Amino acid sequence: MTQPLIECIPNFSEARRPEVVEAIVAVIIAVPGVNVLDRHSDLDHNRTVITMVGAPDAVEEAAFQSIKKAQELIDLNQHEGAHPRIGAADVVPFVPISGVSMTECVEIARRLGKRVGEELSIPVYLYEDAATKPDRQNLENIRKGQFEGLKVDIEKDLDRAPDFGPARLGSAGATVIGARAPLIAFNVYLTTGDVEIAQKIAKAVRNSSGGLRYVKGMGVLVDGMAQVSMNLTNYKKTPIFRVVELVRREAQRFGVGIHHSELVGLIPQDALVDTAVWYTQMDQFEAAQILETRLYSAQQTGSSAQVDPYAFIHDLASANPTPGGGSAAAFTAAEAAGLVAMVGRVTVGKKNYAAVESRMWQMIEEADRLLAELTSAVQEDADAFNAIMKAFKLPKNSPEEVTARGEAVEQATLGAAIVPHRVAGLAMRVLRLALSAVEHGNLNAISDGASAANLAIAAVRSAILNVRINRKALKDPSAADDLLLDVQGYETEIVGIEQKIAQFLADRAQF
Repeated sequence: MTQPLIECIPNFSEARRPEVVEAIVAVIIAVPGVNVLDRHSDLDHNRTVITMVGAPDAVEEAAFQSIKKAQELIDLNQHEGAHPRIGAADVVPFVPISGVSMTECVEIARRLGKRVGEELSIPVYLYEDAATKPDRQNLENIRKGQFEGLKVDIEKDLDRAPDFGPARLGSAGATVIGARAPLIAFNVYLTTGDVEIAQKIAKAVRNSSGGLRYVKGMGVLVDGMAQVSMNLTNYKKTPIFRVVELVRREAQRFGVGIHHSELVGLIPQDALVDTAVWYTQMDQFEAAQILETRLYSAQQTGSSAQVDPYAFIHDLASANPTPGGGSAAAFTAAEAAGLVAMVGRVTVGKKNYAAVESRMWQMIEEADRLLAELTSAVQEDADAFNAIMKAFKLPKNSPEEVTARGEAVEQATLGAAIVPHRVAGLAMRVLRLALSAVEHGNLNAISDGASAANLAIAAVRSAILNVRINRKALKDPSAADDLLLDVQGYETEIVGIEQKIAQFLADRAQF
């Protein structure tokens, strides 16, 4: 089974103070499970690019810690450099590598953006695949005017209001967070110190000026040499060799050539292989002919132990009293939450559902939270029943012990009613989300939304049953009256939602 792996390539507005860069790197590598693969500091740009990879949760935490450290150590009011920037942690993109979808990276970007805005009071803009507005997909549009211009515009121009955080800039500026495909940061140096030539070549090459698709570029002066600085956003559709050859041809118009090129950060192996094949005209080449590729493939013959996805079901079927009906109710509600989240994820990003995109993201985030809570409740319900069994095993050799045992049993039994009460409430929230999924979600997944609703209904009713049973087992049932009273209205609401869903299925899906 492929382990989830993502890449994050945060860009920081600092390169001339090594101690600051080291401090940022230190908080990244302090997060378990995160590996820093590369760091590149450009003194002229006064910018450092760090490449880290790891499990999604770990990389997300490392990104937050690095933004926080950059806020502490970098003052944009004192910053100068050739590269455009609006923040100390200027741009933080997430890239899916293996076992992770682009949609999941978008969720990570949104979650991180919200946390940065709330906890650090840094304005956050979402870009590329995470963009909330079409004009924010392009990073250049967000960075228009740089830090100095944004500092004025953000407070008076509603179009420049951030997605998260306050509409004002502090010394750390703003941070752009997003999700995108692998990007190649590639610079070509020219045999001239005339920066105007580099700027004209960049204009001819970049997509925004009518050049190559998936190429962003600008001309700058670095160490006395004119440089065409580029980002290649889709190396498969616009490969490196095509970019280099166009730069070479344009340079010849001005009587100059390519001195050398450089890579900033990392590059996918395929991009270099494609370039080598093109220049060598090795038309019959196959990737399997690469020695290292063949060796790596041969070493991957072993497989890790597989986790039984049906373990919980097998446990239910065993002779053990736990897990039981209460745990099954929580598990079923968790399944419903998972389906709701799935409907949301197959809806976002679709042009036909652009009007409900914001609603779908809220639904996904809420469903994920409910899924986490309900997953925990599966074990909590089993623990509650085990607590009753433990209480019954307490000694009763004296009146005092009998009293203590009775009180322990009563408390444990009340606890066994509290857990399914909470599960019933959580399952009702899932049911309401399922209704929204049916009403507004992708029509192709309407049956999944309806299935989520039916699972949630079953979970609510099962959980309520467990509340009633454990209440009845109490010596003083009135202690759980509030719990029972709280869930009594659910049945009426369930009937109403069932009717609405049946109508939507008839109208939208013609069932």
